[in-house]
Amino acid sequence: MRRATSSILRGSLRRQRLFHNSAKDNANPTVQITTLPNKIRVATESTPGHFSSVGLYVDTGSRYETPSTSGVSHFLDRLAFKTTTSRSEEEMAHAVDKLGGQILCSSSRESIMYQSSHFHQATPLAVSLIADTVLDAAFLPDEIAAQREAARYELREVSAKPEMILPEILHEVAYGEKTLGNPLLCPEHRIDVVDESVMRAFMTQWYRPERMVIAGAGMHHEQLVELADKCFSSLKHIPESAPQPQVSSRPSTNTPQVPSQLLPSSSPSLYKSLTRAASSYLYPTGVSPEHLVPPLPSTATYTGGHRFLHDPTLEFNHVYLSFEGVGIHDDDVYALATMQVLLGGGGSFSAGGPGKGMYSRLYTHILNHYPQIDHCASFHHIYTDSSLFGLFASFVPAAGRQGNSPAQIFPHLVHQLSLLLYTPTSRVELNRAKNQLKSSLMMALESRAVEVEDLGRQVLVHNRKVPVSEMCEKIDAVTPESLRAVAARIFSPDTAKKATVVCMGKEDLGDWRAVLRKYGIGGY
Repeated sequence: MRRATSSILRGSLRRQRLFHNSAKDNANPTVQITTLPNKIRVATESTPGHFSSVGLYVDTGSRYETPSTSGVSHFLDRLAFKTTTSRSEEEMAHAVDKLGGQILCSSSRESIMYQSSHFHQATPLAVSLIADTVLDAAFLPDEIAAQREAARYELREVSAKPEMILPEILHEVAYGEKTLGNPLLCPEHRIDVVDESVMRAFMTQWYRPERMVIAGAGMHHEQLVELADKCFSSLKHIPESAPQPQVSSRPSTNTPQVPSQLLPSSSPSLYKSLTRAASSYLYPTGVSPEHLVPPLPSTATYTGGHRFLHDPTLEFNHVYLSFEGVGIHDDDVYALATMQVLLGGGGSFSAGGPGKGMYSRLYTHILNHYPQIDHCASFHHIYTDSSLFGLFASFVPAAGRQGNSPAQIFPHLVHQLSLLLYTPTSRVELNRAKNQLKSSLMMALESRAVEVEDLGRQVLVHNRKVPVSEMCEKIDAVTPESLRAVAARIFSPDTAKKATVVCMGKEDLGDWRAVLRKYGIGGY
């Protein structure tokens, strides 16, 4: 009894130490956030359900890569949940199956996440697996070699699909192949260069506890805090002015330490990141010693520009037009998100109907009138300090039956942006778009996996959970006048930056700048 009482007292003192920086969000009473002594933030949202979800979200990704680390995020994604210093690949696979749910790693431009959905009782195992793959990955040569082949396959597959590779090329052109213009997929020339030392140096530089959030839904906050402290306490916070050592592996009593030359590791890889970015509304080195302390993240520098990719074998021509929008912290992001839904669009054949965007402008103004256009839709890729807002169209080439050239289709896209800028939007149309945006946000959060990812990413970006009620209030606040003002900010010749235009297919656009000037769009 005395021993049990002592244990309870020690646990109570430990919880007091851990919770010294714990707080509930007054706007979100179901959300609790605790900062551990090593600066890792632990956030939970109390919602009922049969499953739990937990994830680790790291403030890093392809945006932070340099020419000497290009492709590392892709490899870290591919090598997650492989062999570690305490689990063989077979043991890791067996433990993943034992969860009874799913576990994945996904890298994007501004974050890398390790996330699991599982039965409630499997939460300790899930946190242990995530910690193992982040802190103690073995990076065995044969596993790296296998992922090199997988990366080549992915690159070939994505490059062969215009709808997947063109958003990547759009980012490259828009941001001058730097920061947000860095590729999500490892470039071909880097596949054989990325190795264990390059990955470890990148992780040492960016996988720092103050850049991490552990989020959970479906478990008690105290439980996740204690699990996070137990599994991640070996990761020490070191002030940026101090030299940064390599991330030390936790000692293992089960297996011998893997030699350093063999020494961070599956998953629905970057396909998810590419497609999710295309449809999101609001969401979102061999290194020398002097680079071990990460510099302040550089601001994304939008450049704009034009690129034509000649491919006469394609069934359709493809045209993308975009402008720089606002970052996630700017309140105008809600007006832009509403604008995207108002423009809407999609495929020429849809099993949708009322309530599925069939009354959006790109359907009513373009797709319903021009059968040669196979796809036409708006997009909005949002980041912390920038975004890309625009339209794209895929259409039958002029050589085909009832086809068109890019020069004939491009003015239709420009015209839709000019209507936002120079004509008022009816309240009926605006309210329809606002309701669709709000419902898409709320319905997405019905998924436990989306809920915990949303929590983790928001705490990473905002250091709090923005409640959906607050988002809906800001969407409701959008008026025809404010929508037009934001359109002027993004597209007006007086304030807009240069357009980003990408064309792929049999022929180029011709004088696209003249088209923009004709419709009074962009800085030309």
